[in-house]
This record gives sequence, structure tokens and C-alpha cells, in this order.
Amino acid sequence: MPADALSNPQFYILLGALFLAAIAARRIPVLRTLVSVALWIGAGLLLYAAIVERGRFDPLFGRAAAVLDLDDQQVAGEETRIRMSRDGHFYVRATIGGVKRRLLVDSGATLTALSPATAAAAGVEMKPAMFPVLLKTANGTIRADTGQVRELRFGNVVARDLAVVVSPAFGDVDVLGMNFLSRLKGWRVEGQTLILTPHHPQETPTA
Repeated sequence: MPADALSNPQFYILLGALFLAAIAARRIPVLRTLVSVALWIGAGLLLYAAIVERGRFDPLFGRAAAVLDLDDQQVAGEETRIRMSRDGHFYVRATIGGVKRRLLVDSGATLTALSPATAAAAGVEMKPAMFPVLLKTANGTIRADTGQVRELRFGNVVARDLAVVVSPAFGDVDVLGMNFLSRLKGWRVEGQTLILTPHHPQETPTA
């Protein structure tokens, strides 16, 4: 797999050998062409792997990974199927209030959480809380605001009036929590595929 090449020393040895061969083949047109093609392929594999790895931490690269279809999402019958990403997590490409975002599916999160940037772009109206909302995270207890997403849609799944929490502590990460998953007719993981089944499957736009 291309992403695995980053941790394989033999891959870099091969690239080095190709580079030396390119120098040696400067006077042999046919060999020079073959080595050049091989170097371009190697560079492409490195770029592919870099996008996959960086996508784990940078939302911009995460969207690039989605465009390249590195985290596959498809509708099969009444189900939406999400292939596991290379970092071992599941992500959905969803539209939130008309804004496209990539969200981490986390069954360990009680609530759906949005970054301030996503909440602002999606037009999420923040609701004043009588008492502060405190959430326990791996980095300690944080304070969050509450809001409501009018519509969140992906695949054949749609959720309306979904309660969310918003905090700068989330960084640029958006998370689908159990308050979303519990609305589904069912969800399960089979092998490396997350399968989501809504109560009322929505029609998906045709290409």
C-alpha cells in the first residue's frame, strides 16, 4: 500500500538507486526515459502517502484525501458504507447547513462536536445556556457552547435539528457523536467498513 512506503527503508533505497541510475543513463535515451518514468511514479507515491498521513491532522489535507477518494463513502441499498481510513478511524463527507465538511465518527463521544469555524460557516445558532456545559476530554475538562444544526446530510442519511457543542478546544476537528448515531435504525462495523442504516433512507443525487 502506498502509505506504508513512508515507513519502509527499502522504498527510499530504491528511490536513491533510481536517482543514481538516472545520472548514469544520461547518455542512453531509452534507459533515461525508463528511469525518468520510474522516478515520477515514486514521487507520485510519496505525494499520495503524504496526503494520507497529513490528512489525519490537517483538515485541508483531509479534504484533499476525500477528493482523491482515499476514504471511500458509498450508498448500497438502504445503507451508507464508510471504509476505514488509514489512520484506523471512520470519516464521513457530510454537508452541514450547506457547507461540506469531513467529520470523524466517534461512538465514544456523547455529543456531536464542531469547531468554531465549521459552526460559523454552517450558520449554527448558538443558544445561551443557563449553566455552562463542561465536557471531559483527553486533555482535561473544557467549556463548550451549545447549538443546533438545521440539517446534516451524507450518503442516504439526513439528520435535522441536531444538537451540537462548539468549542475552540476542538481545534479544526469535527466529530459525529452518539446523539447522531442513536438516531439511526442501526449501525455496525464489519471488518474495515462502518455501515449506517437510517430509518428513512434519502435519495442520493446522481452523478
